[in-house]
Amino acid sequence: MSGKRVKKKPMAEINVVPYIDVMLVLLVVFMVTAPLLMQGVKVDLPKAPSAPMDQTDEEPLIVSVKKDGTYYINLGANQKSAKPLKEITDTVAKILRQKPQTPVLVWGDHRAEYGLVVSLMSDLQAAGAPSVGLVTEPPVL
Repeated sequence: MSGKRVKKKPMAEINVVPYIDVMLVLLVVFMVTAPLLMQGVKVDLPKAPSAPMDQTDEEPLIVSVKKDGTYYINLGANQKSAKPLKEITDTVAKILRQKPQTPVLVWGDHRAEYGLVVSLMSDLQAAGAPSVGLVTEPPVL
């Protein structure tokens, strides 16, 4: 009997444990990097009760105004460098001609002059933005 071998059928199963491990690692990576995807210039947003925007598939254009009156846009490699208002409105107009459903948002520092924010919003609407949203932080209760 020691010379006889019993043939076993090969098993056709896939070991899914390594796939689960990879999936969990990717989940952790995405959870860590998701908050970092919101880019822009650090401004001190005003606090106000407001309703959230409707979700769209388009990435919003974010134009920031700092308290010293400098303007920034969340496009390109040098997002942290100030740009003149004319360059920002030209860029927004080009993007809206290509993708007219792109939402345009304004991050205005709460210490920025009211006139700066209003003129920025009117210039963005003149560039083709059907509506311009203001970003606020929820008030602390």
